[in-house]
This record gives sequence, structure tokens and C-alpha cells, in this order.
Amino acid sequence: MSAVSCQLSVAMKVSLFVTCLVDQLFPQVGLSTVKILKKLGVEVEFDVRQTCCGQPAFNTGYVEEAARVARHFLEVYNDSAQIVVPSGSCCAMIKVFLPQLFPEGSTERRRAKEIAERTLELSDFLISVLGVKSTGARFREPVTYHDSCHLLRELGISSQPRRLIRAVEDIDFREMENPERCCGFGGTFSVKFADVSAAIGEDKVQCVRNTGARYVIANDVSCLMHIEGLLRRNQVPVRTMHLAELLAKFDD
Repeated sequence: MSAVSCQLSVAMKVSLFVTCLVDQLFPQVGLSTVKILKKLGVEVEFDVRQTCCGQPAFNTGYVEEAARVARHFLEVYNDSAQIVVPSGSCCAMIKVFLPQLFPEGSTERRRAKEIAERTLELSDFLISVLGVKSTGARFREPVTYHDSCHLLRELGISSQPRRLIRAVEDIDFREMENPERCCGFGGTFSVKFADVSAAIGEDKVQCVRNTGARYVIANDVSCLMHIEGLLRRNQVPVRTMHLAELLAKFDD
């Protein structure tokens, strides 16, 4: 089933969890996600009550604070049939770690597990649920792809984004060496251990540079933000792009 002809026989409705960084710094990623889903015949709901999934607090060790944020998340998405997230790290927080914030046997833990089962990262949703082979996008540039840590290690998602990238018309996909290695961001890790973070990122930049690609694609804007900063610092003429932005490059 091609994406261009992918019209759902039964109307599907999803809730978009847009994530904090997308909302505040990279709105084009959220808009691209909506554009793709609507083209594929999916009705998209955006609940303006949404805030954060609790990941920053959780990763920094503030478990009680993360739980408070998570309770709001459960309230907002309690009735959502399917939740789509354009981020591997936030999706991993919801699917893997959110239930752990609440006591075993509690109603909140049960609700968190149920919501986790209904939550999917964008590329996985396109491939696994919609059966998309191509979104009809066209991009005549050499690109490479970075596996973000949570997407790969927590969710086991690797082939899905690559299949979607390779299906983009006219694209020149070039796999980098060690694409699964961390870019060095790691949330607050990049603040607490700036030198180590930058050193890890320098290795990633060199791997990107070696491909000769003009764009590096990833599924997390946090990774892309970090990589882009290092590319600019090293004056490397490579741009960053979220997968959703690439897949939305089709004629309306």
C-alpha cells in the first residue's frame, strides 16, 4: 500500500503529543507531522492542555516532580485512542518510564500502562499502523541518518525511519559510520558535563562529514539541536532536519 493512495477505510483519529522542544523551538516539526498525517487520511487532535511528559525532571532525578507532571499527562490523554509523538526520547518516557513513576497496583500505574500501549513514535506509527511505504515526498539531496539513543535503545526503532527515508523520491541516502553512537546531548548531561558532551558530539560530526551528506536526519530535535550547534562551531556545511520535515516535502 503506497502512502499516496493510503486512504483509511475507517476514519482514524490520533492525538498529537508535540513535545516541549517542538512546541517552543521547532514548531515546523509539529506542523510537518500534522501535514503528513492529514495527507494519509488521519484526523489529528491537539489538546492545548498538554505540557510535558516529565522526562527532564525524571532524568535529573526529581522523581516526585516528574510524577506530578505525569499525572497531568494521564489526565489529558486518558481518553485518547492513539497518541503519536514525533520524538523517540519523549515516546520512550511515556512507554517505558511513565508507569514506573507510580506504585505497583495503583490506578495511576494501570492508566499509565494503558496509555503507554496506545502511544507510538511517528515513524513506527507510519510503518506499523498505517503500513506506509512512501509519503510521496521528494528531496534531491544527499542525506545521512542519526539513531537517537532512546529511539534505538529503549524502543528498538531503527529500520522504520530508514525505510521512510529511502522511499523519498530522488534522495541520496548515505549511511554514516556508527550511526547508533550517541551524539552527546543527553539532556542535562550536556550541561553538567559540557566538555564530555562536546567531545562525543565532535565524533558524531566527523562521521556525518565523512558521508559527504548535506543534511543529517534524526527523529529527535534535541539531538539535532546539539549536532547543529557543533556543525556550526566547526563550520561544517551540513544542515539538520527532523524526519517529519523530510517526509512532508510533497506537493500539497
